[in-house]
Amino acid sequence: MGVIMKIGTTKELKNHEYRVGLTPDNVLAYTSKGHTVYVEKGAGVGAGFSDDEYVKAGAVMMDTPAEVFGASDMIVKVKELEECEYGYLKEGQILYTYLHLAANPKFADMLIQKCAIAVAYETITDNMGNLPCLRPMSQIAGRLSVQEGAKYLEKGFGGRGILLGGVPGVERGKIVIIGGGVAGTYAAKAAVGIDAQVTLLDVNANRLAYLEDIFGASVTTLYSTEANVRKALKQADLVIGSVLIPGGSAPKIVRREHLSLMKKGAVIVDIAIDQGGCCESSHVTTHDEPIYVEEGIVHYCVGNMPGAVPYTSTVALTNSTLRYGLMIADMGIEKATAKDAGLANGVNICRGKCTNKNVAQSLGLEYTELSAAL
Repeated sequence: MGVIMKIGTTKELKNHEYRVGLTPDNVLAYTSKGHTVYVEKGAGVGAGFSDDEYVKAGAVMMDTPAEVFGASDMIVKVKELEECEYGYLKEGQILYTYLHLAANPKFADMLIQKCAIAVAYETITDNMGNLPCLRPMSQIAGRLSVQEGAKYLEKGFGGRGILLGGVPGVERGKIVIIGGGVAGTYAAKAAVGIDAQVTLLDVNANRLAYLEDIFGASVTTLYSTEANVRKALKQADLVIGSVLIPGGSAPKIVRREHLSLMKKGAVIVDIAIDQGGCCESSHVTTHDEPIYVEEGIVHYCVGNMPGAVPYTSTVALTNSTLRYGLMIADMGIEKATAKDAGLANGVNICRGKCTNKNVAQSLGLEYTELSAAL
């Protein structure tokens, strides 16, 4: 007989965040193994899942988030807790969600003070060192970045008035993608699909070679040096920042001084904003007020971009996160992390200690081995 755990999920409170941590199918996966699942009423409505569907899957519906937190051993969410939710968290409770602590030291401090066990989707690794729980959202954010960038290039939003795909007799728009990881690759796919001119920069020569093999002459690849960044920014109509250091703060590749090099009305979409952004002039925006203009450059820095397409995002995300959640529920956090080193990499905070090196470095915290913290 394995561990029997009480799992909970609540409605997301971030601005225009309609995703949900568990689908009805996920609930069934937990309950069929003997676990109890508590769901806040209305939690899945924004993503297209009714309370009745959760009940049929075996969930216990609750009226408030406080009740769900109070009853649960592990809380499964999508985004980090809002400040009004901090008081719900209990000592020793497992919080399984996107954390992005490098950009949110106050949240990290709360998790430490509460002696919670915080498992971050974005730092779990697989056997190849990839980030399986971040990948689907990076894919969606990459595709959305081109869609949103194209919209905000319209003159009515302060953009240059450029149609990225062009028309016969008119030059096509120029998209510059900084970072060739998953988000950058999917941004390039979307950009090529609309016939824009695409330049992609990265510091990994092997990755650039791989991307050139995939895209051929459709994408110009450049090694990311200061000179190449400056040259690319001068030509860009749309800049997509997709630089990632797992768990750590994003490096500031586009500095404030670079904005003066760019065309007035050009657009920056900073996908890396969850980790502080890779543009020095970036700050988090919301779906209600997604853009601002600084030095003539339109900035789009929404911290939960995939929340705009909640059904697709929720199903894609939970396809990846369910496996690890079930492992924690079935075995307990100690045995699960001992068995799977990639899951252990996901534990950022444990019982008052910071157990992820990149997070610790970004926040100036002392790093503790997970085995010692558990």
